[in-house]
Amino acid sequence: AENLQEIPHGSVYYADAKEEILGECETVWKQMKECQSKLKFLETETVPKSSAKFSLSIMCMKVLTAEYNQWQKRSPEMFSTNPDILLSLGKKELQKVKDDLDSVLSAVQSKNKNLEEDLKREQQWYEEQKQLIDTLSRTQEEAKKQVEQVSNKRAFNEQKKKILQLKIYKKKLLTALGEFLEEHFPSPEKGGSAEKKNSQEEPVVQLKPLQDILEILVDKSVSTPHEPYVPIDDSFWPPYLELLLRHGIAQRHPENPDRIRLEAFHE
Repeated sequence: AENLQEIPHGSVYYADAKEEILGECETVWKQMKECQSKLKFLETETVPKSSAKFSLSIMCMKVLTAEYNQWQKRSPEMFSTNPDILLSLGKKELQKVKDDLDSVLSAVQSKNKNLEEDLKREQQWYEEQKQLIDTLSRTQEEAKKQVEQVSNKRAFNEQKKKILQLKIYKKKLLTALGEFLEEHFPSPEKGGSAEKKNSQEEPVVQLKPLQDILEILVDKSVSTPHEPYVPIDDSFWPPYLELLLRHGIAQRHPENPDRIRLEAFHE
């Protein structure tokens, strides 16, 4: 009836199509009634009580096998050969397929839209995390530089403090050494033991005190360690030279006895 409504009433095929469909319906109805009568006949058959369940299972298996074979042999039959009916049915099926595809397309588009929104959120989150990591990296580098600068400055100050302490200690040592030498090893002129032409005359050469001799030897060893020897002249008082050589403070040149150097205590 629905298919017939799609065919215009004024069409010449309307009456024939209606009669054809009604006839086919009557044929199908008769086949259904025959099948029902066959099923009722099978249900009325008696089954021995001893093997009722087994026989019933065998019967069901045979019925299902026969129905399966019928469906395997059966080929698709056209409901009607009327071209207007087939066209109407085809349009209806195509419209149904179109509606289904439109529904699927709408669902896919909605899902894609949701995925795009999720992707935008994920990209925004990724950019924020990337900026945060860059900021933290720069902060870490700046903090590292500041720590290095503070550490270097602290080390420099500590080194400067140590150098200052060493200078103070050196000055104290030199002062104490000078006082010790001045007290126990005075200048030869002060001791009155320098050589003179007579008792009324000054010495021909001014003799160096022991402190000056030691300073000359130390300065020579530091300034020219590759050539630490100092030539001996008349200003070196022989008793002081003998004192330095005898106690291992100075040593003569192995080839030139008129040259001496400070003993290399650091080696």
